[in-house]
Amino acid sequence: MDDFIKSPLNYIGGKYKILPQIFDLFPKDVDCFVDLFAGGANVGINSKANKIVLNDNLVHLVDMYETLAELPKEAVLDHIDGTIAKFNLSLTNTEGYNQFRQHYNYLRNPLDLLILTFFSFNHQIRFNNGHLFNTPFGKNRSRYNASIKRNLVRFLNALHSKNIEFQKNEFDKFDFSTLTSKDFVYCDPPYLITVGSYNDGKRGFTGWGEHQEEQLLKILDEVNSRNIRFALSNVLTHKGACNRLLIEWANKKKFNVHEIKNNFINSNYHTSVHRKNDTREVLITNY
Repeated sequence: MDDFIKSPLNYIGGKYKILPQIFDLFPKDVDCFVDLFAGGANVGINSKANKIVLNDNLVHLVDMYETLAELPKEAVLDHIDGTIAKFNLSLTNTEGYNQFRQHYNYLRNPLDLLILTFFSFNHQIRFNNGHLFNTPFGKNRSRYNASIKRNLVRFLNALHSKNIEFQKNEFDKFDFSTLTSKDFVYCDPPYLITVGSYNDGKRGFTGWGEHQEEQLLKILDEVNSRNIRFALSNVLTHKGACNRLLIEWANKKKFNVHEIKNNFINSNYHTSVHRKNDTREVLITNY
């Protein structure tokens, strides 16, 4: 794992723990790497492609990445230290956190969003319908520490050294027309059969349901028809639910379905028989 950069964000559904598995399945000769649902950017930031596109519909998140890429590393770190001191942010200061959250929602400094995640409950990002950050304080749980700073420094070094383009599109508004067979599209969408604040449509951003799932699969069909390689992260089963739409699509198109080992999978990696409540995480590829 030391070979991989870890995002400073603890993003829901983040892929850091399985990066060795999925990168082993990714093509090595990629010109442009498109991370269509970038989220915490654990996947995209680790690509060695000539160009990396980090796309997400959470505009405030992309604004933060752009600001981190534009500012010198020392300016970012100084702003973090100064802000923590100004608002007396700590493991226990609820009032300071709430004042700082209000400060961010009023001024919208992209760097302050990053600092909020350091002290928010489980380091999570959540907005309400008015796009106001509303994650509660992670009292006695969340803080800015040496480990987060170390991850942030490595992340900043990558942002400054790699050829990265930032986009803020809904997945179905992304322009695929310039991509060629030398490029690669990675998709880590919200999972249809899991429940989370990121796909319930209640945070002022588009939710995720069967319609969005069908749209994405149609887009991947079009990408495939142009001989552009893609990989799709998803789950086939979860807590007794089954994503039949995804299973039937993958089988019909004869795409490769690679099982991903994760700590919530209780069955043997190679077995085809899974317990009813097992989660089967997969990477579906067209190559």
